[in-house]
Amino acid sequence: MGVEEQRAGKFYVERDVLDELCLDQVARRRTHSTTPPLKERVKDSLRCSMPKLKRSVLSTLPVLSWLPRYSVRDNGLGDLISGISVGIMHLPQGMAYALLASVPPVFGLYTSFYPVLVYCILGTSRHISIGTFAVISIMIGSVTERLAPDSDFTFLNGTNGTAVLDVTARDAYRVQIAASTTVLSGLFQVLLGMVRFGFVVTYLSEPLVRGYTTGAATHVVVSQLKYIFGIHPARFSGPLSQVYILIDICRHLPETNIGALVVSLVALVVLIVVKELNSCYEKKLPLPIPIELIVIVAATLISYYGNLNSQYDVAVVGEIPRGLKSPSLPDVSLWGTVVGDAFAVAIVGYAINISLGKTFGLKHGYKVDSNQELVALGLSNTVGGFFQCYSVTSSMSRSLIQESTGGRTQVAGVVSSVIVLITVLQLGTLFGELPKAVLSCIVFVNLKGMFKQYLDIPALWKSNTVDLLVWLVTLVCTILLNLDLGLAASIAFSLLTVIFRTQLPRYSILGQVPGTELYLDTDTYEEAKEIPGITIFRSSTTVYYTNAELYLDALQKKSGIDVGKLLTRKKKRDAKQKRKDKKEEKKQNGVNGHLPNGTVHPEDKVDVEKGSPDLKENRTDIALTDRPTNGQVNWAYEQQWTGLDLGSETGSHGDDAITQTSSTVGEEKRGRSSKTHTIILDLSTASFVDTVTVMMLNNIFRDYREIDIDIYLAGCQVCVVEQLSRASFFSESIPKSRLFTTVHDAVLHSLRLQGASDVPIYECGFSLFLLCSTL
Repeated sequence: MGVEEQRAGKFYVERDVLDELCLDQVARRRTHSTTPPLKERVKDSLRCSMPKLKRSVLSTLPVLSWLPRYSVRDNGLGDLISGISVGIMHLPQGMAYALLASVPPVFGLYTSFYPVLVYCILGTSRHISIGTFAVISIMIGSVTERLAPDSDFTFLNGTNGTAVLDVTARDAYRVQIAASTTVLSGLFQVLLGMVRFGFVVTYLSEPLVRGYTTGAATHVVVSQLKYIFGIHPARFSGPLSQVYILIDICRHLPETNIGALVVSLVALVVLIVVKELNSCYEKKLPLPIPIELIVIVAATLISYYGNLNSQYDVAVVGEIPRGLKSPSLPDVSLWGTVVGDAFAVAIVGYAINISLGKTFGLKHGYKVDSNQELVALGLSNTVGGFFQCYSVTSSMSRSLIQESTGGRTQVAGVVSSVIVLITVLQLGTLFGELPKAVLSCIVFVNLKGMFKQYLDIPALWKSNTVDLLVWLVTLVCTILLNLDLGLAASIAFSLLTVIFRTQLPRYSILGQVPGTELYLDTDTYEEAKEIPGITIFRSSTTVYYTNAELYLDALQKKSGIDVGKLLTRKKKRDAKQKRKDKKEEKKQNGVNGHLPNGTVHPEDKVDVEKGSPDLKENRTDIALTDRPTNGQVNWAYEQQWTGLDLGSETGSHGDDAITQTSSTVGEEKRGRSSKTHTIILDLSTASFVDTVTVMMLNNIFRDYREIDIDIYLAGCQVCVVEQLSRASFFSESIPKSRLFTTVHDAVLHSLRLQGASDVPIYECGFSLFLLCSTL
């Protein structure tokens, strides 16, 4: 074995045909694993050293890896400007998204402060902005409104008999529910991060996440319509709640507050126009115009001096307490009620966070640790929950602002937290007269990016219809079943699409491209020609218990060999032959066929001299069907080309049977060689085999051996060979010599057994090919 000749554009190799046994010798298969034993790995994991301790500390506290090397000269100005810009955005978004969570606006400001500081210490992404986010806020709001509806805090006024809502008690209980849910979701994230469960996000495909966030945006819009129109619809929860809410909103439209509607329309127009200007002149403006903050300040002044609340009954934010809340323990008794919601919030928040973090990491050339991100986000939620915050994740709009304004490290997050802190300590009380309709308009405008995701529909229609189906099903489930059940149903459907794809793979018959060692699908490539007598079969996916039976059916259909029918016919013929043998034996034992008077029986005379019809038929069968191959009859050959009746039921014989079978064969999509002697199973696409697959392969070898067809395996990966060995697949009847390195090796081996005298030599320019030795 070695290089025969080498020149520009061509590469010649001469080697022997390699089956698995030869490959082990040539490549010198290792007799021991290079992986250390489990005992050694456990000892190594428990062994302590200074380098190992340093790596552990730096991975747990990433701030220690970048803060000592922080360059104020290179990064200081960019982080300062970026932090101020993001901090200004935190103010309106924090108060607006608090309405989505059904808690007072000031708690949105708390949520924009505590978790951000925790993430700056523990997070590995340098560009994402942690804080309030519309989807997570609405998920928390669905929990708070379900467990603390207005009806539980409404009582009758003893004076005039009218219903009065205790807003203070309701909001306090909702804050408690939101904080408890946040702490529990944070604990889920920390535990998943500690057990290295960061890969869980891989089950949330991009179409699923985008469809889910689009559906959640619909929830956000529906929840804010009451502030836009200034009405008070009833609250609904559970499946189809969004439909019921829309119906109730339409019922209350005649009660629209004109003042709130006018404020909403004016705010929407201003916000949309200025944001479009920011987009158009993004490169010319040093900083985007902080239109949300400007609108909040202007609306607060107009509301204060115009007495919108008292004169026009426009709902306002109300009193915002000054200062920070002291930490308090969450209500653990609520955990049993909100455990499902908390887990959904944990998974969705992490999926959004890691997808955005890895996007910026790839763009700027640094690594984002998925498991550490789980821990960082979990501790941000856990610590924040003790300070009456609700769940956080990264925001796309704020993250884009943080990156585009020059932010390079987590210091930008610290600066934005300082801006929020100043507002909470000194400026928060000034926003008491801010109309809630303005905050709803800010939410609407910031959902523009999510609603642009509807453009995924035509793009996915062109690229991948299965992903489009996942996107649409996720959207519909999220809207109709609410956020928690919608997420579960979407994940289940996404996994089902994977199962269906493996159950319905593409099965191919491979043919050889003349002059090469390439074997391609004959349905796809015109130059791929089947080798006479050899059928090469391949599945496009791994064969396992869900599609093993389909694989076997496809093999019989594609090869044109129905093993079951052939074995049945063989049994019938064997039984018939035994009956004939017994009859002949009785005749021979019965006085050699003579009558007592010494005369010969007339029927025996006819049989001896002229030959009976049975014997003639038998000789005809042998002449048409017997093809010596290792001393046996090739029954596949009989099925494909003779079609002779092997039993007495059909009554078709001789030329009629041949004509009938020829007609049947002519109806096949692909004509088959009349001398099929070998079937090669290309298992190069298999990544594992289970017990059902091993049993199926055993049955294939056994059944096709009965009809005298050789079966070979080709292209198995090392892990598949090891699994077959552990399952005791290889035996005296199925030796490892039946397994070949490539399909071409198996083909050449089969041709050698069939007596091929010449050897094909292939020359492939600019490619590696095989120059096989004489067989």
